[in-house]
Amino acid sequence: MKASVAFVTRILSLACAWVAQEACAYGNPNEPVPSSPLVETARWGYIDKTGKIVVNPGFLEARDFSEGLACVREEVGGKCGFIDKTGQYVIDPAFDYAGDFSGGLALVRVGRKYGYVRRKGGMAIEPKFDEAWDFSEGLALVKVRRKWGYIDEKGNMVITPSFDWAHDFSEGLAAVEIDGKEGYVDRTGKIVIKPRFDLAGNFSEGVARVWTGGNWGYINSVGKMVIQPRFRVAHDFSEGLALASPGFKKGFIDKKGEYVIKPRFDRAEDFSEGLSAAWGGGEAGHIDKTGRKVIQWHFDYVSCFSEGLARVRIRDKWGFIDKAGKMAIEPRFDEVHNFSGGLARVSILDARTVRGTQHISGNFGRSRRSSRACRHTTTPAGAK
Repeated sequence: MKASVAFVTRILSLACAWVAQEACAYGNPNEPVPSSPLVETARWGYIDKTGKIVVNPGFLEARDFSEGLACVREEVGGKCGFIDKTGQYVIDPAFDYAGDFSGGLALVRVGRKYGYVRRKGGMAIEPKFDEAWDFSEGLALVKVRRKWGYIDEKGNMVITPSFDWAHDFSEGLAAVEIDGKEGYVDRTGKIVIKPRFDLAGNFSEGVARVWTGGNWGYINSVGKMVIQPRFRVAHDFSEGLALASPGFKKGFIDKKGEYVIKPRFDRAEDFSEGLSAAWGGGEAGHIDKTGRKVIQWHFDYVSCFSEGLARVRIRDKWGFIDKAGKMAIEPRFDEVHNFSGGLARVSILDARTVRGTQHISGNFGRSRRSSRACRHTTTPAGAK
């Protein structure tokens, strides 16, 4: 029962975190986005940093570019393929699901099984796994007969499936669950930090956040608690600081656990490119690492910076601002995502003459790896 409760808690916590990560935009979360009484299907394409459309919005679903390619799907029930930055197919649509490229390989699903395709096309690892994730640091997490293990880029099982739950490798270590508790293994599968935490995150900048005793704290790579568990909300470290909250208000701590920016915000994002988007306490804007507001907001929604630009929404249209707070790309899109590899996903609604609304996100909705610039962490479900 204990393991079952821990598993449910973990799933709910990760689900909440994923929703926040994908949104990466702040405003009134209950505010409806205006829509037409006609059926509206988002069609996705890509723009460059001048706002020019370089790949026409013709895809029902699309992902960010990774290693020069992006996964797209054209129609409901259609197959996924990979396009280049001109919009031409490099790998023809043949997959039921496809992820991002990492180390020249991308996760794909054919029927009910997962495998990996090469960047130039052709299967590198045939679909044979019940579940699998993208490669990270040369290893990929796979599930075989209800247990998780790791394969290398040749498909060899290098860490035998023996874990109830597991995470991607980061900084040479991966969090794994054994009998309801989480610890860490190295790349050989050796347990280097014994499972004793209720939840354990990825290592970032030499430390990892862990949930124990009803609070988040931080450990180093040998398992020593370097910041005592006292936070109800905590993020990974990013650019030397981590968002942390002892209660309702959020601020930023350094690696000594001391507040550099005192908790005063209702919401905030990890630092990205020297700035954080912060909201609450009668103020809203992008702040620097001293907590000083450097960009005043006049928008309905705003997001983190990525490649020098940040997404903003005015009424029902999205555009981008630069670090001076000036509008770099005028709001004219129905939805946008952050720039990645010089391009950003954008959608334009395709209205049909049937009443109702259908909105399909450009995400394929499976990857649990989020953008470092927009990562958001919640208190585990059930915590008081």
